[in-house]
This record gives sequence, C-alpha cells and structure tokens, in this order.
Amino acid sequence: MSSESEPDAAADVNLVGVLGSSVAILVFVALIGRKEPNQGLDTKLHFLYFGVAACAVILLPSSIAQYVFTELSVTLVGALYPIFRATKAVCTPEEDDDKEWLQYWQLGGVLFCFTSWFDDATASEVASQKILGCLLFIFYWLYCPLTCGALLIYEKVTYPLVAPRLRPLQERMSNFIAATIQLLTNAAHLYFVWIIFMFLPAGVKRICAIAIGTVYPFVCSVTATATEEIEDDTYWLTYWAAYGVLFLIMDTLETFVGWLPGFYTLAIFTTIYLMLPMFRGADKVFRKVLVPLAGLQELLILRDTVMIKKQMLRDLEPERAKIVEQQVALMFGSSQSSDPSALKSELKYGWEYGWGNMKIKNPFSRKKDGYDAPPGETSKLNPIV
Repeated sequence: MSSESEPDAAADVNLVGVLGSSVAILVFVALIGRKEPNQGLDTKLHFLYFGVAACAVILLPSSIAQYVFTELSVTLVGALYPIFRATKAVCTPEEDDDKEWLQYWQLGGVLFCFTSWFDDATASEVASQKILGCLLFIFYWLYCPLTCGALLIYEKVTYPLVAPRLRPLQERMSNFIAATIQLLTNAAHLYFVWIIFMFLPAGVKRICAIAIGTVYPFVCSVTATATEEIEDDTYWLTYWAAYGVLFLIMDTLETFVGWLPGFYTLAIFTTIYLMLPMFRGADKVFRKVLVPLAGLQELLILRDTVMIKKQMLRDLEPERAKIVEQQVALMFGSSQSSDPSALKSELKYGWEYGWGNMKIKNPFSRKKDGYDAPPGETSKLNPIV
C-alpha cells in the first residue's frame, strides 16, 4: 500500500514545486517590470545577462531545473505576462508603451507560437529542460527593463533593414487578402477550399493555423512601428493580445480535442475574425474579455477620452473644439443619469442656448415632446455665457 502511494506523493510534490517556482518567477518578473527601461544601451548588461543565463542553463542541476525550466514558466514569462502588459499599454493614455510592447510581440509572439515544436523535437528530458531554459531567458531578455532586447533588435535590425523591405510586401499581401476574401464570398469556392484543408495532416493544419495568425500580423506590426502614427500600433497590439489568448486556448485544447474534424478550421476562422479590420474582432475581445479580466476598465475609459479629445482637436476648429470641450465637461460634471435620451436632451439644450451665437447648424433640430421648451431651474446643464 505504501509503495503505491509513493509515486502519487512524488507527483504532488513535483506539481507543487513547478507551480511554486513558476509563480515565484512571475512575481520576480513583475517586480523588475516596474523599473524604468534603460533603452538597452548598456552593452555590459547584455553580456552579464547572457553570461548568467548560460551558467544557469548549463550548470543548474536537473533536480532543480525540472522545477524552474518548465512549459508553465515559459508560458507565464513568454505569453501571459506580455498579454497583461500589452492590455495595460493599450489602456494607458501614454503612446510609447504601445510601440514598446508591439516590438516585443513582433519577435516574442511569433517565437512563442512555435515553442511547442522545440519541446517535441527532443526525446531527452534533460535536453528539453535546456531548451525551455534558453527560451525562458530569451523571452525575458526581450522586454526586461534592464536589457530591452526587443527595442535593441528593432533599432539595429528591424527598422533600418527589415521594415523598408516589408512595406511593399504588406501592400501586396493586403491586396491578396482582399482578393481572397472576395473570392471566398462564393460559397462553392469556400467549400472547395475547406474540403482540401480537411484532408491535410494534423501537423500541416497546425502550421497553416499558426502561419495565418502570425505572418501577416508580423509584417503589419513591423511597418506600423516604423511610422509615427499610434493608431496602427494600438490596432496590432490589441490583435496580438487577443491572439495570444487564442493560441494558448488552441495549444491546450488540441491535446484533447485536436483530432476532431473542424478544430483547426475553427481556429483559423477565429484568427481571421480577430485580424481583419472589417470585423474588429480583436477590439471586441479586448474590451469585453481582456480588459475586465485585468481590471482595467477605468483606465480604458480614460484612454478613450484622451483619444476622443485628440480627434476633436484634429477635426474641429479651435473655437468650436473649445466649446465642445466645455459642454462635455459640464455634462460629465453635473449629469447623474445614464439614460441616452436624458443625455441627448442635455446636449440639445447646450447647443440651442449656448452655441446659437456661432450660427452652427443644430444636429438636434427634430423637435420632440418635452424638449422644445427653454431650460428652467431644474435643468442639469447650464448654458454657456
């Protein structure tokens, strides 16, 4: 009886050790992540980092490495923590962090999607630990505030050498995708392609699913970071955060249900839904799932407010923009109602009695019952004098 319980006890200890070490690594990464990045300019730190990493991977005993260099720790450092930071970066009003984390996902995101093949290619447990250890240190080197490896690669390689060559490729790929979508709107064509895909081996289906989710977004992300506009950075960073979650779900479920017909087809269609601007699926998943899970709803509202103000200052003349800003501030400061009709009535009153001197066309010109009388003492929104 005792001999049968010994393997179970060892398995429990092993699981607790893996979970404990993985959580400890994540806490360490999060604490170091609070430091200000040094832009990766200190060459000595890079040599020191890789020296420590090489010693840890080579010299760490297997009895300890089995708890540290695991698939769980690589997933936490290479995917889950970057997903959280990417979500937070999109929600913050600052714009530099969008480019910073998009630079990580150009490299780390694509690399992580192919990590399972590294582990499958090795039969030895010790070799698997070494590979996982290398991946763990590489992922962290890319975004560690002390090294900023992704930024270093971007400034030395991606921006001067890769981005100029990928820009025309992006245009050709966009045209090809548009033509493919137009072709597949025909149900017969789509059914024919699906039949061919269903007869492919599972490994080829997986490669197709990952390639669709990484190749074109990688090209677009590189060209986006090379421009000064922030909107395209935010769009693709939102996509990578959503696709990272999708990949983790696909990678977990395919062990159990990957043999079911249509599994990879569903993964591909979901990827397309997240990717294409016509659906804006990534933005919907980001706002409805990732932001609530991260507890960043208030921060996202502030980000949206800043973006609306930027658009207002860009699209309106200064005098009109100032009046709009004042009126919105009054509405937010005085209104306690979330009823759309009540909010519209407040804007209507502000327009008619505060902005009439500018002789601007009133967008609320259609009269409704109860809205055609001047505001009295009970009005929540005072006219601008």
